[in-house]
Amino acid sequence: MKYLEYTPLDSISSFLSHVNLGECILKGNLEAYSCKHTGMDKKLSLSLEKEFLDCLAESPGSFSSSPSLSSKDGRKTLIYLVLTLNHMYPDYDFSAVQAHHFVREDALDNFELKFNSYMLEAAREWASINGESSLLESTLRAIDEVINLEECEVYSYYPDFEEDPSLEKGAIWSFYFFFYNKKLKRVVSFRCACLSKLVMDDDQFVDEMQMNDDWDIFDGMDM
Repeated sequence: MKYLEYTPLDSISSFLSHVNLGECILKGNLEAYSCKHTGMDKKLSLSLEKEFLDCLAESPGSFSSSPSLSSKDGRKTLIYLVLTLNHMYPDYDFSAVQAHHFVREDALDNFELKFNSYMLEAAREWASINGESSLLESTLRAIDEVINLEECEVYSYYPDFEEDPSLEKGAIWSFYFFFYNKKLKRVVSFRCACLSKLVMDDDQFVDEMQMNDDWDIFDGMDM
């Protein structure tokens, strides 16, 4: 996979990189990747293909995942999603991720519903600094410009609790979506997590503060 730079995604990612919500910090990212294999991708891709086929051979009737392990296209899609995770979190190994961790969404409405539920405060902050524009509409417009939403398959990712990188950093909640355009051979990933300032360790807290040059982060905290 290769990271692709797209201006339409930059302003959304820049905003989501650090949203101060009082007792919490919201951190998100919107990234585009080409499905062309680079570096170790080919080796991991072959390993995942073998693993998926072995799982299918052991229990051929027990897999009803979406994407499906029983089809070549389904396995290829799963491999692209796992490779994307590896590039999103280069310090983690997602080679053990299983098919049931991904769910294909029947409609874009599911993404919009979760977005509106979890991003309410962030959306208000975005509107206050962007002329009352909608964060959801701005996000969908940016994704559409890069990957054409009408041609996309939308997947959500539900990792096991102990395997979610965001939770290791003190996240209260997190969610992941992937927009895959088979025709363009391109994936757009959307991840977001809400981190409690009370759970973040001192070093991480200082890193966040220095990275964003946001000394107002102390507002509302008991010192």
